[in-house]
Formats: sequence, structure tokens, C-alpha cells
Amino acid sequence: MKKGLIIGLTILLCIPMMVVHADMALPVNGTNTNLAESAKSVVMMEVSTGKILYERNADEKLAPASMTKMMSLLLIMEAIEQDVIHLNDMVTVSEHASGMGGSQILLETGEKMSVDDMLRGIAIASANDAVVALAEKIAGSEAEFVNKMNARAKELGLKNTNFKNPHGLDAANHYSSARDMGLIGRELVRHKKILEYSSIYEDYLREDTDRKIWLVNTNKVAS
Repeated sequence: MKKGLIIGLTILLCIPMMVVHADMALPVNGTNTNLAESAKSVVMMEVSTGKILYERNADEKLAPASMTKMMSLLLIMEAIEQDVIHLNDMVTVSEHASGMGGSQILLETGEKMSVDDMLRGIAIASANDAVVALAEKIAGSEAEFVNKMNARAKELGLKNTNFKNPHGLDAANHYSSARDMGLIGRELVRHKKILEYSSIYEDYLREDTDRKIWLVNTNKVAS
């Protein structure tokens, strides 16, 4: 996927992000076309320029759920590129990280897993336990990582975003907007390596052990 030929469609409370080719028939801003009519908030953004092609309620503050992980993944990719962490580094799972509910890769307290495997767990299966483990690895604690998330949001000029955790489980005062999520997504895909993970449809972790786990991408446009 070439940066100049992809468009991110960010839809809060519907699906995280779709990628389509720029030569497909698309509405332009200001038309009466309604995309994703069941979604509360929609933004379609051309990635290379940031041009808004379509929007509806784009600045409404809503719970971003697992789309929160786009900001977490942005900080993780930046940490890798800055040599703060490396893909082959082993991460020891804390009791706090292993206790995350929701989507997970069933990490156990004290288990060691590589940054690469945890990244696959996050990008493919939206693993809450893995994103907290990497947050702790990068920043020393989940709370400090969240501070970094909010600082990065300010750097990106996001006006309707505040994070309380790196995974997206419901929390008071944890919100974002479709426009802000689109801007995070645009920044994230500047890091080409993340597309290698997000485009995987299925994979396995701990493949040669009795704790083998199958990861399946719920994003139907992953290929």
C-alpha cells in the first residue's frame, strides 16, 4: 500500500479503520452521500495530504474503545525507531498486565514474550494485556505511558481527545473524536512497519508450546 494511494476511513463505534484505493469511487465533502449511516461519527481522510473527503459529527467526543490502541501503537512504533525498545527484546509480564480483561492473548504473570510477538497480539487481536505490558516496558508504568499518550495528542494538535488508559476499556473522561482518531491513524501509518502487522489476517503465538494461541484479524480488509 503506497502512502499516496490510501485513504483512512475512521468510524467511531463502528469499525476502527478501512483502507481503500484512491481510484475507487468516493464521495466528496459536501455531497449528500451518507457513509456508515449507523455510525455516530465519521471521517474519511486522504492519508498523504490529510484532506477530509467526508465527515459527519467529526468532532463529537465519544468513547474510542479499542481505537485507543492506535495512539498506543504510535508510541510503541516511535519507541522502536528511537531504540528505546527493540523487536527482539523480551518483556516480563506484570500481574497488572496479565489481569486485563476484554481482548487478550492470555499472558500470565511472569511470562516473557518478545516485543514482536506482543505487537502482533495488539495489531491482530487487539490484546489489552499485551498493550499494557508494552506500555509498562516503555514508560515504567501504565500511568506514565498514558501521560505520554496525552502529551503526544497535544503535539498532534488534537482538540477532543483525552486518554485514561492505553487499551480503551471504558473509563471516566476517556474520549476522542473521529477527526482526532483520523489524525492519529494518519500519523501511525507513516511508520511503514505497522502495516506489516496490521495487514496480517491470521497468525499464531507460542506456536510450539501447549499454550499455542490463534490470532484472527477481525478487520475484513486486512490482507
